[in-house]
Order: sequence, then C-alpha cells, then structure tokens
Amino acid sequence: MNLLYCNDKRGQYPPSWYVATAQRTSIRQPLRENITADVCVIGAGFTGLSAALHLAETGRKVVVLEAQRVGFGASGRNGGLLISGQRILQTELEKRFDRHTSLRLWQLGEEAKRLVKTLISKHNIDCHLTPGLAWAARNARHFRILSVYAHHLQEKYTYKFLNVLSTEAMHELCPSPAYHGGLFDSDAGHLHPLKFALGLARAAERANAQIYELSAVTSVPKNSSTVITTEGYHVTADHVLFACNGYLGNLNHQIATHVMPINNFMIATCPLEQETKHVLTKNIAVHDTQFVVNYFRLSADKRLLFGGGESYGYRFPSNIASVVRKPMREIFPHLHNIRIDYAWGGTLAITMKRFPYILRLAPNIFSASGYSGHGIGTATHAGQLMALAIQGQSDGLDVMASIPSTPFPGGSRFRSPLLALALSWYALRDKLGI
Repeated sequence: MNLLYCNDKRGQYPPSWYVATAQRTSIRQPLRENITADVCVIGAGFTGLSAALHLAETGRKVVVLEAQRVGFGASGRNGGLLISGQRILQTELEKRFDRHTSLRLWQLGEEAKRLVKTLISKHNIDCHLTPGLAWAARNARHFRILSVYAHHLQEKYTYKFLNVLSTEAMHELCPSPAYHGGLFDSDAGHLHPLKFALGLARAAERANAQIYELSAVTSVPKNSSTVITTEGYHVTADHVLFACNGYLGNLNHQIATHVMPINNFMIATCPLEQETKHVLTKNIAVHDTQFVVNYFRLSADKRLLFGGGESYGYRFPSNIASVVRKPMREIFPHLHNIRIDYAWGGTLAITMKRFPYILRLAPNIFSASGYSGHGIGTATHAGQLMALAIQGQSDGLDVMASIPSTPFPGGSRFRSPLLALALSWYALRDKLGI
C-alpha cells in the first residue's frame, strides 16, 4: 500500500483548516530532465526544507524532490505544537544515558525550539507563532508526576519557564472537568504548521534551492552511489538526504524497519464566538497525559482545533469527524453537538522508543525521521543537523545518531498488526485511568 496516495489524491492537499487558510502557490513543476546537484533532498516537509535552506545558504546546489506538494505530509497537518526538550522525558533519558549525554540531548531539544523561532523571525514567516503551552494531567497520579518533573527541570537544567498548575489554576486556563492540574510552559508555543512549511520553502527558493513537486522518487542506491531515480528522470548528486518520515515506502529497508507510519486525526469546529471562554481563556495550546494524546488550541478565527482519536490501519476512517468528536466530548462535554467544519487525517512516523531515528547510512547519505509527534522542532532541527554534517560539523548529528534504536518486531512487513495490538493495550490503559 502506497501511503502517498491511498488516502489522498495526487497533487492535492487534504481539505483541512490549514489548507483553507494558507497562502498557497501553484504547483511547482515536476522534474522533467536529468540533472546534477551537490545535494538531493527527498521530501519537502520540515526536515527536507530546513536542510535545503541551510545548505543553499552556503552556496551549494540543492535539489528537493517531493512526491506530492510542499508540506503535504505531517508537516502541514499536525497540531502545531512547538514543545520543549526531546520527545522522551529527561528523567527517562537520565536512566538510559550518562549525565553528559542526557544534558546534551536536552540542549539539542532546546536548540530545536530556538531554531524554529529564529527561522520564523529571520525569514518573516507569517505562521501565527504564539507562546504558551499547557500539559494537562488526566488524573491525580499524572499531576504528581508532572509536578516532580517540573521541579527536576528547574533544578537540574535551570529551566525557568515552567509553572505547576493546580486543578483550579488549570481550570482557569482550560475550563474542562477532565483535567487535574498540569504544567504551563511559557517558552513553548504553537503555530500554523502548513504556513511554516510553505514559508521555509519560499526561503529555500530565495537561497536558490530547487524544489520539484509531483516528483516521486522510485529508487535510491543502497551504497554510496547517488543517482536518485524518479518517474522517468534522475538526479546525480554528491549527497543524498532522506526526509520522508511516514511516507518512506520501500525506498530503504533499514529505515523502514526502525520507523513506523501511523495515522492521526484532527478537526476544526465552526467559530465558537462567545463559547471560547469555556474552552480556553488564553491563546495557548494544550496537550494531555493520555498515551493516545489529545491536543488542542484555538485558531485565529476562534475555532477549536482538536486532535485525537485512534486508528490502527493505514487507511483513514470514512468519518474522521466522528472519530475525533468522541475524545473532544470527553474534554468538552458542552460541545457535544458543535458543528465540525473540517476533519482531516495525516500520517506521521514513530519509533519503538519514541526517539527520532537519525543516522548516516553511508559517508554521503543521511536520514532523519520518526519524530513520534514531536516534529515541529525536532524535524526542523534534524534538517539543520544533516546540513551541518555535510559541511563537516557533525557533533549534533552524531549525538542524535548515537542513541540506540530498536527495530520493530516483524520488520517492515508485519510491524503494523503487532503495533496495533500494543496501541490497543495502551488505549485501554487510558480508559482505565492507569
């Protein structure tokens, strides 16, 4: 099953609120000749666009091959949350690694967050970047865990942007009966992800990167040879960067055994008007402590953008709105009959241990993917790290690549049904409040 086309039409963005409100360009031309480049980037999401921008700014000839449209995948469909640190809690990283490595990973996570903010400012990307992100506890036990974690970051990492929210304080921000306190991170935030991706593309093109849409890559050599084949043409490059995430397909078996595509879903309600004060009292984003996480925020036109729900097949459900409406009702019972104007799905990618899979496949071939829901900062940063490695500055990439990665049981062929069983178990734990 080709995930590039099984849920979406060729050359068309999904009918999301992001697409409806983004200033899109006409389709860029596909590759229609054999060309050479210093670097060929496969994929025009956050990872590939960031890599292309940073490399083009050094004067290198960069070609980006995108099977669909710029920001077509998870980069243009996600919840828009810019989160601090790594996907894995620092306390968990400290159990796995020594003090120096865990500290360096925290620093890299913070570099990722700063990079996004810097790129938005430097290139004047209008993507509604707004500070403020709350992490909401679904029960008292989760709240105790978050409280301890906040104090740990404050003491061990001098992170001063966290405030612990009591149940009452949480309800002042988010009047939902589902939450039992939480954390507020004033240095994290939220943005319009498709506008950010499109802005990165425009910046890369201004730096003379060439982006070809509707140019699906059909083969990449497994060794250091770098002739990248599309549907009828090829690119000969000195370096190749895989930036495919959940849409890798069969391009590379090693990556596919470590990175698993899964689907996630979002809705946008009708404008809430006066009802916004019963959802969020400030312009912040929220994600909660469920394993099948719920995340939400208000749009610029006062809609509730809500992500959640579960689906374990590769095809999107026939009624995405009903899938997401169910968890939305749990969080906001008073919105049980609210009109939903947009509903869309997207394919992201996870790894077994929820740490991104970043590696050097050959001396001149790199890959970064598997951001596990932490992609805005981490993916953008991964693109920069690969660009720096090509320039001979590989410290950051080497640290990320040194983290051991466990392949999925069953390999790329049988990983999906096995993962479905595991996720069903965790979904049951959520329902039981464990």
